[in-house]
Amino acid sequence: MPAFDCRCPTALRSLVAGLTVLVLLAMPVAEAQQPVPAPWQSDQRRRIEPPGAQSTQSPPNAWGAATTPAPPRPAEPAVQAGRAKLTLMAHLTQDGEPIDQGLVWRVYTETPGAEPPQPRLVSTSKEPAPVMALAPGSYLVNVTFGRAHLTRRIALTESKDAEERFILNAGGLRVTAVLGASEKVPDLAISYDVYQGDADQLGGRAKVVGGLRPGLIVRLNAGLYHLVSTLGDANAVVSADVTVEAGKLTDAVISHHAARVTLKLVTRAGGEAQADTQWAVHSLQGDLVRESQGALPTHILAAGQYVASARHAGRLFQRQFTVVSGEPTQVEVVMQ
Repeated sequence: MPAFDCRCPTALRSLVAGLTVLVLLAMPVAEAQQPVPAPWQSDQRRRIEPPGAQSTQSPPNAWGAATTPAPPRPAEPAVQAGRAKLTLMAHLTQDGEPIDQGLVWRVYTETPGAEPPQPRLVSTSKEPAPVMALAPGSYLVNVTFGRAHLTRRIALTESKDAEERFILNAGGLRVTAVLGASEKVPDLAISYDVYQGDADQLGGRAKVVGGLRPGLIVRLNAGLYHLVSTLGDANAVVSADVTVEAGKLTDAVISHHAARVTLKLVTRAGGEAQADTQWAVHSLQGDLVRESQGALPTHILAAGQYVASARHAGRLFQRQFTVVSGEPTQVEVVMQ
């Protein structure tokens, strides 16, 4: 049975482009749920840290959870006369065991007369190894495993069974954030985005998935990715490149150098905070970092030097201050 990757003719590339849009629309917003490991999952983890930190190997683990038996395989459908039976299975790597959970299969056929060719969904399955009875012809088969995916064209012949094996070349990525050298950061205070590793001519990168919390596992095609981790609501942002290897779980440890800062306008040192105060925090170079309003606004700022400006009752008060990583501080601006 001939089967080939969708990367050759121009019309085929257009068809795959249309299919990609449909698949992305059908995919959930974030496939970052922690999966239950199975025999195909690697027990090797790699700890990767951003530039300036040392990289170490973390203890072996099977993607962070206990193994559970795979669900029983459903009965094969009866194949009507004039149709062909297609069996599908997916592997993380060429020599890996079949993936037995977390897969979504979609089978498309092209709409006759459409130019460029448009894919039309004819079958969907969440079984790990579905068996489908299809009419003879050419189909596009897409399989997704989290954010990892692969699409191939398959030709079926009448009354002839076919079995297709998909090699996803995929792995897992789990991000952990620390403050300074080792202090754990509360998960709700931080989020990170994953971008393609290669930038375009203007320096832009395509976002793969965003708004993720630390500790969750994202399944990705093997390759280079760019992480952007944001702590708090101001300028505590760290980026790093990480490589995901097929069949392995990569642990990326992002180290933030920042601290929590509370702003307070007082009439005298140690006095009561003044309400109805408008705040602005600038770098020493004059760049605006954060604006807020209230008696005691709190922000997480990257380590460095800043100027706090407080506007109250038509008057402006300022003070320069320094943020030291891992040391929460209260900045009092005295009205004088």
